[in-house]
Amino acid sequence: MKTEPMRTLTISLTPQQAARLQSAVEGGGYASNSEIVRDALRLWEQREELRALELEHLKRAYADGMASGKPVEVEPAEFIRGLKAERRARG
Repeated sequence: MKTEPMRTLTISLTPQQAARLQSAVEGGGYASNSEIVRDALRLWEQREELRALELEHLKRAYADGMASGKPVEVEPAEFIRGLKAERRARG
């Protein structure tokens, strides 16, 4: 598998962010600032993928709800009592 060459970018950080990067490198948690940024980007990518999956799940749930038929009026307190009764019945 051929690896693409790394690309150098210039980024701006607050003094606090720069200090935290430096501290992480000096503390041995990371080998370099670039390693920290790559790790942060991997975490961001994972979060974005999770958001996309959650959004797709919500869209499916919405579509299922819309396709389930005519809405029925529900009294919240009565609904909760019914759920509690079902739970007690199951033990």
